[in-house]
Amino acid sequence: MRMTTMSTGWDLGERIEQLVREHMEASHKAAQAAIERAFASAAKSSVRVRATVSAPKPGGTKRPSADIAALGERLYRAVCAKPGETIAVLAPMAGASARELHRPMTLLRRAGRVRAVGKRHMTHYFPMAGTASA
Repeated sequence: MRMTTMSTGWDLGERIEQLVREHMEASHKAAQAAIERAFASAAKSSVRVRATVSAPKPGGTKRPSADIAALGERLYRAVCAKPGETIAVLAPMAGASARELHRPMTLLRRAGRVRAVGKRHMTHYFPMAGTASA
């Protein structure tokens, strides 16, 4: 009887080791599949991002400095007429889209003619004192 118990114990030990090996192999395969899915997903999303970033812009040419300066003057007059407004409110007054006003507004701010308060879409613009021009 003792002999059968020993052999049963031995068989049980081998069976446990076999189950552990099978579990480890299954875990390894599952982890490897998850990693492959993650890299495949990242590759697809980076391809999409690159395609949108590298796409040529409509028009494809720089605006002339004179056009930017003229737009900047119209924008400055709009800021003087309605101090404290956002770019979305000032854009129609300047005769341009908010996106087109980004560069002229940057130049006005660098020149010290306009002051900005706030961040992002909540930025409000004010003319600087003593810089009003006709």
